[in-house]
Amino acid sequence: MDYKDTLNLPKTDFDMKANLVNKEPSMLKVWKDKGIYGAIREKRKGAKKFVLHDGPPYANGQIHMGHVLNKILKDIIVKFYTMKGLDSPFIPGWDCHGLPVEHQLFNELGITKYDINQVEFRKKAKDYAMKYVCIQREEFERLGVFADWGKPYLTLDPKYEAAIVRSFARLVKEGYVYRDLKPVNWCTTCETALAEAEVEYADHKSPSIYVKFRVKEPKGLPISAGSGPKNAYFIIWTTTPWTLLGNVAIAVHPDMDYAVLDVDGEAWVMLEALVEPMMNRLKRSAKVINKIKGRRLEGVRCSHPFIERESVVVLADYVSALDGTGCVHTAPGHGQEDYITGRKYSLPMIMPVNSKGIFDNTCGEFSGLSVHKTNPRMLERLKKENALLFAEEIPHSYPHCWRCKKPIIFRATKQYFVNIDHMDLRKRMLDVIKDDVRWYPDVGQSRISSMVENRPDWCLSRQRYWGVPIVAFKCKGCESVILDHDAIEHVAKIVEKEGSDAWFVKELKGLLPEGFVCGNCGSSIFDKETDIIDVWFESGVSHQAVLKENQKLGFPCQLYLEGSDQHRGWFQSSLITSCAIDKAAPYKSVLTHGFVVDGEGKKMSKSLGNVISPQDVMKKYGADILRLWVASSDYHDDVRLSKEILDRLADAYRKIRNTFRFLLGNIHDFNPKENYVEMEDMREIDRWMLSRLAYIVEDAEKNYSGYMFHKIFRLVYNFCVYEISSLYLDILKDRLYTFGKNSKERRSCQTVLYEILMALLKILAPILSFTTEEAWQALDPGAESVHLSCLRWNDPTIKKWRDKVLDEKWTRLTELRQEVLKTLEVKRGMDEIGSSLEAKVVLYSDDTGFKKFLEENHDNLPSLFIASQVEIAENEIPGSNRSHGLPVWISVEAASGSKCMRCWNYSESVGADEEFKDICSRCVNVIRKSQEE
Repeated sequence: MDYKDTLNLPKTDFDMKANLVNKEPSMLKVWKDKGIYGAIREKRKGAKKFVLHDGPPYANGQIHMGHVLNKILKDIIVKFYTMKGLDSPFIPGWDCHGLPVEHQLFNELGITKYDINQVEFRKKAKDYAMKYVCIQREEFERLGVFADWGKPYLTLDPKYEAAIVRSFARLVKEGYVYRDLKPVNWCTTCETALAEAEVEYADHKSPSIYVKFRVKEPKGLPISAGSGPKNAYFIIWTTTPWTLLGNVAIAVHPDMDYAVLDVDGEAWVMLEALVEPMMNRLKRSAKVINKIKGRRLEGVRCSHPFIERESVVVLADYVSALDGTGCVHTAPGHGQEDYITGRKYSLPMIMPVNSKGIFDNTCGEFSGLSVHKTNPRMLERLKKENALLFAEEIPHSYPHCWRCKKPIIFRATKQYFVNIDHMDLRKRMLDVIKDDVRWYPDVGQSRISSMVENRPDWCLSRQRYWGVPIVAFKCKGCESVILDHDAIEHVAKIVEKEGSDAWFVKELKGLLPEGFVCGNCGSSIFDKETDIIDVWFESGVSHQAVLKENQKLGFPCQLYLEGSDQHRGWFQSSLITSCAIDKAAPYKSVLTHGFVVDGEGKKMSKSLGNVISPQDVMKKYGADILRLWVASSDYHDDVRLSKEILDRLADAYRKIRNTFRFLLGNIHDFNPKENYVEMEDMREIDRWMLSRLAYIVEDAEKNYSGYMFHKIFRLVYNFCVYEISSLYLDILKDRLYTFGKNSKERRSCQTVLYEILMALLKILAPILSFTTEEAWQALDPGAESVHLSCLRWNDPTIKKWRDKVLDEKWTRLTELRQEVLKTLEVKRGMDEIGSSLEAKVVLYSDDTGFKKFLEENHDNLPSLFIASQVEIAENEIPGSNRSHGLPVWISVEAASGSKCMRCWNYSESVGADEEFKDICSRCVNVIRKSQEE
């Protein structure tokens, strides 16, 4: 007789083959048709809020793996809090203005800003940005990210632009904004000022030169050495020779010791601590003829090496004893520290360089040359003047423009700034960072604190086309620049209706409030400011434009999440504006992630050929594999990605999927409303698995709350592979397949399988959003989405499942199982047995306590070992193996009786029944009972 039809074999429509590439788009359509995001919002209406505010990516190209990492992390968090029962709306945003978009568009058009008027370009830029908003939106949706995609926030939206102008007005009203001539980071290619956040550092080779500045009147000065050398020189060091054209001073440290050296009949002045390395470099000898504190050198006047100009010695604490000569070449127009020193000493600020980095006609032989090409000519001139002591090229980290990747310069220009120390703003920010914000990881706090503590004032203005204007007016009567709060608010109303293009299109009279005149001279004739505002200011006031404007969100929000580079970018620009306007941080916590690198930890770049695009990955693997990659990575560091990593994750995914499939297949006939078995009526191993599940749920919740998603992946993966598949399901097969369909024993383990599946699907739904939905629908076709459900994180019932005593007992039993399986494998290798069901396991222990433990659990042992019989011997068994970890001897011999053709166990009861002669008595009873039903 064929007994297959009497068995309870697994049955499910949940495919073994994932086929994610084809299934996921269909799932997206179902979600879209059912309005999944709106349904979630409706279901969580009135619940406690958790708001993650989206930092806007630039709308200037397709998404890359950095976007994928960022957006999936956000989606995991939002889905977790949603499934925890909180209302967690997610409003996506895009940064649509600024150099990133402008630079890319100019490249595509093959023109510069001089080839097109501003209004025409702005129209093209808007179309360009909107094109990529649409492209990126589709790509983010394809990743399974849930958001209010129909109502994102865009920095080019007139309402948002008005919020930018109003935020600027608030800073003006409070006195934070000023205009001044100061050196700023300047890109000569893009022809604009740059903020600190727009500067990247890269390896660069620069000339390192040592130059003599002759002292004009050495006699009688502190450096005089009596009858010694007549000519005295200060020795300076620089890696930017072209800035010597702007030199007006030499800085020394007031508290350090300087040496006056006799070098071949000349007196050289330099820091005493640097004399030896300097002389070694020059391969020259020197005699110290005098020593003097730096402060006594103040006021000494030197001659510029080749310009009719004095260079005065000044004091500065930033002078270092680590390199150079301790005599610092100072050009106030070319550096922040030089500028501060220049202000202190009322030094002239010479700026002979135009916006393209070209020297003007005041520079003689250097006029018309680019600063980046001037250095060789500069060295020749210094040699000619016998002022160059030494020159070499050194590699070092040098600032570059974040968009065009070209080296930048410091250049003094008139710009608009936010005063970071006005009204104790810097101190307020530092206090907020320390006391009011939780940083993940903890090092984020010290990192941003250091940046805020040392940052200069914020340069707000940009000399570009595409952005929101700096609303300021230049009086034609007295040439003053007017920043007026009421006038700016008036413009904000116009911008809200017509967009920021109004500033560039309208005549000035259509922008000014009626009766507006210059407060200095009374003139009513003005010009508009042509600068636009820093794009970091635009995104940095999203707390005003989005969090405060949207009633669904609120201020401050719970979390900002971006790459670690945003400590000096969006996190900081948001903090500055929020602390200035609202005296508080816009976020309660900040989470950062690393960058995506290749499998060897190298930066991905087209030149290295190691770029992996998300579009290609989704075509081959599907979005859930990308989501698993994000969740499995410790993203606090840089995150590696390669084909090998994706293949390993695809294999891990298959194991998790097959666990879902086995669970679904074995509860296909289980109705929790009718067949659920209460814990007290379950078999002990089933209660133990519920206890294990309770701890899994608890650990998952803890790691979700701590944003440790890689620990959740490892936790669930190990549970699926080692505890469910390799242990529990292996042990259960006999009970699931051969026991009576409605027997309490079978329903008991089905109850546990149901609870495991429900918990796993909900735990993994934020990560494997597509696959868990597919399995959820396979469990209950037509049910509402898994993403509308709640995992009972703090359910008292789940907590009641926990049983430490049972955990300890079954941990010991599973250790014993491992030892027995090793012995069975040895016997199988010797061809003494085939299947483990052909075996009888004989155990002996001379440990009274362990023997008692074996006897108490004797009934559990056959199913635990998947053996037909287990015997506990009274005496040591000849030829048995002693366990290495437990006080037990293990022997395996052939099982007694015959093989049951239904359950495959060996039993002496096989053949006892006249009707069913080839099956055991247990199977006979199951068949007869099913016939009666």
